Amino acid sequence: MQLLTTYMVRSQQKFATIFLISRGFTFQTMDFQGKYHIHCLMQLDLKFSLSFNSFTGNVPADLGSLRNLTKVTFSYNQLQTRPDGLSFVTDLTNCTKLQLLDFGHNKFKGEIPASIANFTNTLHILLLGSNQITGNIPPEIENLNGLQLLTIYNNSISGEIPYGIGKLRNLMDLSLWGNRISGPIPSSLGNATQLLKVQLQENHLEGNIPLSLGQCRQLLLLALSDNNLNDTIPKEVIGLSSLCIIFDVARNFLTGPLPLEVGNMSKIVDVDLSNNRLTGEIPTTLSQCLMLQYLDMAGNLFEGGIPPSLRTLNGLQYLNLSRNRLSGQIPIYFKNFTMLEMLDLSFNSLEGEVPQEGIFIDTKRISIIGNKELCGGIKELGLPACKVHNTKKRRKLPKLKVSITVTVLFFIMLTCLIVVVYWRRKSATRPSTALPTEERFLKVSYAELRQATDEFSPSNLIGQGSHSSVYRGILDGNQLVAVKVLNLRQKGALKSFLAECEALRNIRHRNLVNIITVCSSIDFTGAEFKALIYDLMQNGSLEQWLHSSENQSDMPKLTLIQRLDIAIDVAFALEYLHHHCQTSIIHGDLKPSNVLLDHDMVAHVCDFGLARFLCGSTNLDASQCQASSSGLKGTIGYIAPEYGLGSTSSLLGDMYSFGILLLETFTGITPTDVMFKDKWTLHQFVKAALLEGTKILDPSLLSSEHLAGINGGQSGDVDKVRLEEGVAAVLRIGVLCSEELPVERMDMVNALSELCAVREKFLRHGM
Repeated sequence: MQLLTTYMVRSQQKFATIFLISRGFTFQTMDFQGKYHIHCLMQLDLKFSLSFNSFTGNVPADLGSLRNLTKVTFSYNQLQTRPDGLSFVTDLTNCTKLQLLDFGHNKFKGEIPASIANFTNTLHILLLGSNQITGNIPPEIENLNGLQLLTIYNNSISGEIPYGIGKLRNLMDLSLWGNRISGPIPSSLGNATQLLKVQLQENHLEGNIPLSLGQCRQLLLLALSDNNLNDTIPKEVIGLSSLCIIFDVARNFLTGPLPLEVGNMSKIVDVDLSNNRLTGEIPTTLSQCLMLQYLDMAGNLFEGGIPPSLRTLNGLQYLNLSRNRLSGQIPIYFKNFTMLEMLDLSFNSLEGEVPQEGIFIDTKRISIIGNKELCGGIKELGLPACKVHNTKKRRKLPKLKVSITVTVLFFIMLTCLIVVVYWRRKSATRPSTALPTEERFLKVSYAELRQATDEFSPSNLIGQGSHSSVYRGILDGNQLVAVKVLNLRQKGALKSFLAECEALRNIRHRNLVNIITVCSSIDFTGAEFKALIYDLMQNGSLEQWLHSSENQSDMPKLTLIQRLDIAIDVAFALEYLHHHCQTSIIHGDLKPSNVLLDHDMVAHVCDFGLARFLCGSTNLDASQCQASSSGLKGTIGYIAPEYGLGSTSSLLGDMYSFGILLLETFTGITPTDVMFKDKWTLHQFVKAALLEGTKILDPSLLSSEHLAGINGGQSGDVDKVRLEEGVAAVLRIGVLCSEELPVERMDMVNALSELCAVREKFLRHGM
């Protein structure tokens, strides 16, 4: 029987804890009075912790005789090297169970012995930081197959990083900063795809940043500052969406423009690009890094103006753009950055008036020296007053110009009068509660959309369908939009465009995507151009959350309540379209990719390219009704079975699509999965599972992490049963909505009511 014994030992007014798991041994004395030694500790399973004390002396030579050691931590002491160097590492190679070795923050000297490789599979953590270790990192380190954490920072290590370090496929944290390491960063490092943190700053590294680091798709932190790196910043690396803590390449010799892919680091907190030789303009895509708190771009060759799009970065606490070649005016939006503690715009070529609000009233928090054309601002800045243009001095127009102006104004007024009369007559024949188009929609040109999407750059492409492509863009410098560009060469695209315009013209609901405006024009080649502009939904589509690809493996799974909320949001949207519009609208293509999620994870139904008005409505033109029912339209797996037999579009057809979406949301299985063949469908699969009591819930909802969040982490068997019963109720609703015969399907009013009842029951039980 194992006996756990804990010994508390005093050393210079501090305590160390030694955990001993004994198997019938005789414990003898230990002397911890400034120095220590071990006389006889044999046949132990031992976790040895002496960290955070002031022990001096050497590591005892017979420590390796404790063959059952699993963890040894001597960090934060003043231990020194024996005359034979770091040979105590060799002594420990007999400890075949050793998982953790921590000698950090001591006074060890010498080189890391090649015998470190003897810990082939067992050693997970090796901590040697903050010592006086010299020499090279032994190439044999590549044999530590189980190594997850390697820190040798703040020593005097020299030589190159061994190329074989990329063989450490389990490595998650590599910290070699503060040494004298030279040579290139090995391209093989990208093979260690489990890496979360890479810290190589304060060395003598040279060459480029390897493209292969872009393969580390879980990387959270990358610090390469204070080296001799050159060449450009690879878009494959700065475009890693996983980077969310630090991207630091300061004080190197990097050149070229900052890649547009910088916007992919949408969760990054700290970006330091200072003191390099970066050129070009500040990319507008930087505005997508909404979590940024620290941004330093000082000491480069950036030019052009400060982009208006950066107004989205209102969480910044530190912004340094000094010592560049920036021109134009200081953006007025900086005054609204309430979190900003320091703003440095010094030594650029900025001009115009300095704002007098927000951070600009505190001279200790801003620096604008070295911009010779600035004026105004608070008096403490000592800048010259801005010139005021005298608007009273006007040249008198010649009589001919006055006559022409009066004539033109007359014709304009006459035209306006005709338009008003025509509009009133049209309104009288077709009453509407909607606002006039001029008040509701912006006027946007092709050129503006081209600029907003960076010339429809592939890096801004967020979706693509048979009839259109959707791009992320920024209008008016601060409005995030999604621009749906129609592919008019595709058959049916124009019809889809007109259908979507007609459907969205007068409908408004919190769970429908909000259309901002449309653009019908010609592009720069003279070809016809049509686009719809919507509010950008920052959390993507439901499909992305349910079936994230390898590129999105870091995307968290939806919780049960989130899935239920999304389903209810979609139900509210369809209930509105079916029962509360002037003319009932059939969506016609409901599926997870057409359900978008905003920043608060509220669902919005989109894509009305196949929308139809309900035939038989008194307000529906006969030709519209006929067009509505021609042909099989929709997406395989979500189309109601009767559509394949020639039936017209109907509200119950939407109900079938909603039922399948509901089943997919809670099982995580797509209706087009390879398992569904020979007329076997997702509906039949779930229906059979409910009858047989088979558990088909998405496995992520029954994970320990999910269950730990129920009732404040106090979930038990009762909670798990309630969860399964609640999900079964939701799945039954999905089955009833997707019955094969339309007359057997539940309508949206009842489906919405039952889903709300399920959610109320979940919340009542704290789930």
